[in-house]
Amino acid sequence: MTVRARIADALTVALALTAAACSSPPPEGPQLTVGTTSGQVHGLATASAREFLGVRYALAPTGERRWTAPQPAPAPAGVVDATRPGARCSQGTQAAGTSEDCLFLNVTTPRDQAPGERLPVMVWWHGGGYTSGSGADYDAQRLASRGHVVVVTVNYRLGVFGYLGLPGLAGSGNFGFADQLAATHWAKDNAAAFGGDPGNLTVFGESAGGMSACALLTSPQAAGLVQRVAISSGSCFLNWPAGGLFPGVPAQTPYTSLATDQADGVVTANQLGCTGAGALQCLRRLPADKLLPVSTAFSDHLAYGTDLLPENPPDAVRAGRIARIPVLSGGNHDEARSFMGGAAMADPSSITEATYPQLVRAAFGVRAADVLREYPLQRFPTPVEAFSTVITDAAWSCPTLAGNQALARTTKVFPYEFAESHAPNVNQVNVPGMAQGAAHATDTPYLFDLGGKNLLTDPAQARLGERMVGYWSGFARTGTPAAPGAADIVPGTATSTSVLSLTAAGENVVDSGSDHHCGFWPRNP
Repeated sequence: MTVRARIADALTVALALTAAACSSPPPEGPQLTVGTTSGQVHGLATASAREFLGVRYALAPTGERRWTAPQPAPAPAGVVDATRPGARCSQGTQAAGTSEDCLFLNVTTPRDQAPGERLPVMVWWHGGGYTSGSGADYDAQRLASRGHVVVVTVNYRLGVFGYLGLPGLAGSGNFGFADQLAATHWAKDNAAAFGGDPGNLTVFGESAGGMSACALLTSPQAAGLVQRVAISSGSCFLNWPAGGLFPGVPAQTPYTSLATDQADGVVTANQLGCTGAGALQCLRRLPADKLLPVSTAFSDHLAYGTDLLPENPPDAVRAGRIARIPVLSGGNHDEARSFMGGAAMADPSSITEATYPQLVRAAFGVRAADVLREYPLQRFPTPVEAFSTVITDAAWSCPTLAGNQALARTTKVFPYEFAESHAPNVNQVNVPGMAQGAAHATDTPYLFDLGGKNLLTDPAQARLGERMVGYWSGFARTGTPAAPGAADIVPGTATSTSVLSLTAAGENVVDSGSDHHCGFWPRNP
């Protein structure tokens, strides 16, 4: 298993354990039965919200439906229980609670919603490197109640189940993305039943979910589906050099060509003993646990050159071939510390004073000497922090800035950066001498209660969470991210390098380009 997979699995297990520890019965309150295209669903009431959990939005993608487009499920007779989440999509080691039959979503509404009130609908596409996670990991009660919005969190097929490609296989490389779109269509079709406005949908996502949300902007098949998109740590322009995700991992981007996806699928099929014209049927006969060991090979295989994604998303953004809808877009100040810190914990010899120059040379080739002068080791408390900073700037922050500038040439984009250095340690990364900082995924507890637990126990952190809920829900409501009593996130331009920095101490405008040395890095990654 790769280090990336181990970190993703560790976060997934932590979320599941937290959920189990916090699974006390909800307080007494009126439960609801709502008519949907998935039948009559019966949810529950908590102290602050109404929840409809584990609602099926598509048929089980199993048997002959494995690696086919999601198909709407007929409404069953009678009332369907919607008081507990559905199965997580197959991932990791196929632990309890995971299944290929996983195309479920969860709807959360504020309990104080007035009769007849129509609220913005926010559809969450979770992260996890396209290989792990689930919608139910992200408890949306606080976001729904404090933001006064309807929140829909969705499952989608992951890894080999979501992104396998083979020559002649319709939908190659797009099954997970197709699930995300199908769930969003479901949210639109059923919004009114939950007191939502079907004409006011926002897709928001983090990491792989953010990369998918950025891809949505470029998909002709998604035209008119949503009114806004919010992207966290998932710019279309992200671009990791060799070793940029983890030491030893090849260079990659969030997307891959259909030809590459299908070629990799053939290699995978051969490894599993499925060859020739019968490879697809052979693969469909294999049990899920035989496929899971190869699943992480498809962590960057959302394919373009397809009906859903005709173009590589960054190319479409540069050319202005995107939906002209408002975009909230940003990342975290210290993204790579999650990954490099995890790598150093798994193998302390991977990032050291001796290996730092080697890692830089592997990543940047002929520019290595310049990079080492720009980021001298003696400037940093540890080699892990040094290499994390290089990769954060080169692969995350500067590409995000370039992506926002490109988006601003076509549509309105609101740039921000999460920079809270004392955020909850959701990745469980602890490297001696290196502060966690605003590492990858540490922003998620400010919008959601991960695994059902509010991690913002410090009052200043809780207040930042309130403001971030205000920014995101305000954006969903009006197209402008504005939080009561907080500084505005103002629209960016094609040349602006300023972003609003979000911290517990308050918000302020910073020059992201200068902070992350973007003048040093290539303009168009």
